[in-house]
Amino acid sequence: MLLRLLAAGRSLIMKRTSAVITMTLMLSLLLLLFGCGGVGTQSDETAAEDAAAESLVLLEVNGETLEVELEDNKAAHALREMIGESGMELELEEYGGFEKVGPLPGELPASDEQMDVSPGDIVLYQGDQISLFYGENSWSYTRLGHVKDANGAQLQEILGDGDIHVKWIIKEK
Repeated sequence: MLLRLLAAGRSLIMKRTSAVITMTLMLSLLLLLFGCGGVGTQSDETAAEDAAAESLVLLEVNGETLEVELEDNKAAHALREMIGESGMELELEEYGGFEKVGPLPGELPASDEQMDVSPGDIVLYQGDQISLFYGENSWSYTRLGHVKDANGAQLQEILGDGDIHVKWIIKEK
C-alpha cells in the first residue's frame, strides 16, 4: 500500500512539473512574439508612416521633377503602394483648362467629400482617376496630396497645353 502511495505521489509530481515546464515555455514564446518586436507590435499604418517619413514622392513631367507631399489617408497610402519601387507612369489629359486627369492602373479606397481645390492639389476622382490641378475647382474628391513649392502659374507652365505623360517615383531621403 505504501508503495502504491509513493508511486501515485511521484506520478502527480511529474505531471505537475511537466505542466509548469509547458506553461513556462508558452509564456516565453508569447513574450518573444509580442514583447520583443515580433508579430503584432507594429501596425500596417505605423509601417506606412515610417516608410513615408523615410522617402520622397516625386512626379516627373515635361523634364521637370516636382516633389509631392501625400496626405495621411487610406487612399494616399494605397497610392504609395501602387507607385511601388518601380514607379508608375500615367497619361493625363487636359480637362477644363484647370486640371490634368487620367486613369490609374487600379482603384484606390475613396472617401469623397465636397471640397475646393487649388493649384498643386492632387485628388482621386471616382475611385480610379487621378487629377492634378493647376487651377481651381470645387467638386467631390478624395485628397491624395499636393505638389510642394509651385504656384498655379508655375504649374501651368510646367504642365503645358494638352495631354501629358507623368512618372511617379518614390525615392529614399
